[in-house]
Amino acid sequence: MSADTLREQPRKQGAPGTARRLLGDNGALVGLAVLVVALAVLSGDFLTVTNLLNVGVQAAVTAILAFGVTFVIVTAGIDLSVGAVAALSAVVLAWTATDGGVPWPVALVLAVLVGVVAGLVNGALITFGKLPPFIATLAMLGVARGLALVISEGSPIALPKAVTRLGDTIGDYLPVPVLVMIVMGLLTALVLARTYSGRAMYAIGGNEEAARLSGIRVDRQKLVTYALSGAFAAVAGIVLASRLASAQPQAASGYELDAIAAVVIGGASLSGGKGRAFGTLVGALILAVLRNGLNLLSVSAFWQQVVIGVVIALAVLLDTVRRGGGLRGLKGRPVAFWAGGVAVLAAVVAIAVGVASTGSRTGTTGAGGGLKIGLSVSTLNNPFFVQFRQGAEEEARRQGVALTVGDAQNDASQQVNQVQNYTSQNVRAIIVNPVDSDAAAPAVQAGGRARIPVIAADRGVNGAAVAQLVASDNVAGGRDAARRLAEELGEKGKIVVIQGQPGTSASRERGQGFEEGIRRYPGIQVVAKQPADFDRTKGLDVMTNLLQSHPDVTGVFAENDEMALGAVKALGAKAGGQVKVIGFDGTPDGIKAVRAGTLTATVAQQPRLLGRMAVQAAIKAAKGERIEATAAVPVKIATRENAAEFATS
Repeated sequence: MSADTLREQPRKQGAPGTARRLLGDNGALVGLAVLVVALAVLSGDFLTVTNLLNVGVQAAVTAILAFGVTFVIVTAGIDLSVGAVAALSAVVLAWTATDGGVPWPVALVLAVLVGVVAGLVNGALITFGKLPPFIATLAMLGVARGLALVISEGSPIALPKAVTRLGDTIGDYLPVPVLVMIVMGLLTALVLARTYSGRAMYAIGGNEEAARLSGIRVDRQKLVTYALSGAFAAVAGIVLASRLASAQPQAASGYELDAIAAVVIGGASLSGGKGRAFGTLVGALILAVLRNGLNLLSVSAFWQQVVIGVVIALAVLLDTVRRGGGLRGLKGRPVAFWAGGVAVLAAVVAIAVGVASTGSRTGTTGAGGGLKIGLSVSTLNNPFFVQFRQGAEEEARRQGVALTVGDAQNDASQQVNQVQNYTSQNVRAIIVNPVDSDAAAPAVQAGGRARIPVIAADRGVNGAAVAQLVASDNVAGGRDAARRLAEELGEKGKIVVIQGQPGTSASRERGQGFEEGIRRYPGIQVVAKQPADFDRTKGLDVMTNLLQSHPDVTGVFAENDEMALGAVKALGAKAGGQVKVIGFDGTPDGIKAVRAGTLTATVAQQPRLLGRMAVQAAIKAAKGERIEATAAVPVKIATRENAAEFATS
């Protein structure tokens, strides 16, 4: 018997030793229990049956991804490609079952095979190419995401109705995504505990060279491990797409980090050799419960990121302590460590609740009669939507309405989660500013099932009925931009188009309108189209690159003001003079640039007015008053001559 074993024996005897082992093995479960109790006390909506089902559904995709990542982390590897592989698999499923004419059961198999192939490529790069797992899977992340965009041409693809049932509920209380999550969890536990491959994974993670010397074919087992991770990613992608009723090429972006976090929170070690399916499930539930609870408490999405980050840091800290000497590294006081960890977690939640008053909920009792309204904004990382939110909050305060604002962070599935959470909060109406017109349908349907009227703002919803659409016409705005640019250029010249985030309805519609409008001017040649994701920095980089290949460009159309301002920066002294630049949105910075003459014009949508009108419509719908199916927000071209009237819009 080894000296280490002899030294550990006394610690495993008696009640204190048993308690230490239970806490060491089930600390994440204890943390989950404490978190559930805390949120149940803080929010009366948390422990309702509907909300707990929401938590299960919202945890499903992350948990399935994390089960696959568990295999990899047990072998001391890492897989950063699972989110992109999930999106690619879903796109392949949708494309083969629709454009490809393949029967949907065969398309499902093909989608899973895509995941397996991606995993095998990862494994081959790592085992035979000798690439570090971080680099190999990071490369696959880019390849898979790019292929998803290529196949889908940047647009969502509708799923066959038979497949969308995977995102439905059997009866009233049996969500299919939860069933799939449980099945995949049981499969993970079976592989790890009852198969030769599972035992080999633990051996490789514990000591790869020792595993090799003991006769384990390490290279082959790594191929199996990454293939399993890819297959699980494909299943997660299918479940996610079924929830959204469409395959989104940008879906599951960033989910790989949540999956890794869930595995580590669940007790796995990043150094390998340790990990359990149950622990991973608990880790995924902790993340889902946190997000759900903070939504219910109306905590700002920005603070939610802080909370999640601190929780992940705590989990990794625990892993470091374990590897640095086990729980003995805490001088024999594991109970104190867990108490401290839970205390910090509780403190973080308390702090986040304390800062909830910074603007995520507005309104007081007044003309609105104490109504509660939920607002899900596509992103608050864009000045246009910040203004939209401000306008909504101003109107809510004026009307005496309690308005809860959620930031979907350009993630369609997160938006569905937010709307589902609103249905658990007894809101009387919901305003949705869709991330994507197609993917918003399940969110609207969730509101409809709860008999809550839904107002769509800025973008329409395809495949679901809303009480009213409050929006300007993106297509018409694109046409207006084309006409104005043509006039500025004297109907001749070379132009470039800087597109928004591929796959989003705003980018598609604005681009469609501009393309239709510019066709009327045969003297104008579109020499390049490149996406910059609605981001100013990317707009700067894209324009800088395009100037290398097209130095004689005379015009630029950017699908939002942020990218237009990036292009202006790249053009320098040419902006507004030699090169005419047209933006879209009418943000404060955009109007300022128009007044300065560097931005030639922008399509002003008046986002504050849009927010005010959306809240007005929501109040009327909540009270059962009749409202029109559409409400148009005036769209105008803001130029240097008339920019002053938009300066405070």
